[in-house]
Amino acid sequence: MKETADQGIELDGVSIAPGVVETIISLAAAEVLGVSGVGTAGAISAIAAAFNAGKAIPTTGIKLAKGEDGKLSVEITIQAYYGYRLTEVAENVRLAIADAIKGQTGADVASVDVYVDGLSFEE
Repeated sequence: MKETADQGIELDGVSIAPGVVETIISLAAAEVLGVSGVGTAGAISAIAAAFNAGKAIPTTGIKLAKGEDGKLSVEITIQAYYGYRLTEVAENVRLAIADAIKGQTGADVASVDVYVDGLSFEE
């Protein structure tokens, strides 16, 4: 059974706050070509993003769980730019997140589920 990582993630005797891992996930996803944002689309998220602009990395839309085997499972909701192949964007997000988590924490990733919640148009 998977447990949510609300209290932190124990790795080799070091506890890492879930917000730290969520920030790693958000930054990795945001760098993928075709991703316009992390989190759900809509007016509420747009208003929240405007208030947080330049202040915080968005971590809404990210769920993190640790399985009994110690591997992490990630669910992330993104917004994509119109005109990009969504399956390729999602696969690149999966790879970027798994690589970032492994590279920065040493944790193994069991799965990364990507949900595309909206489309944006490039200006």
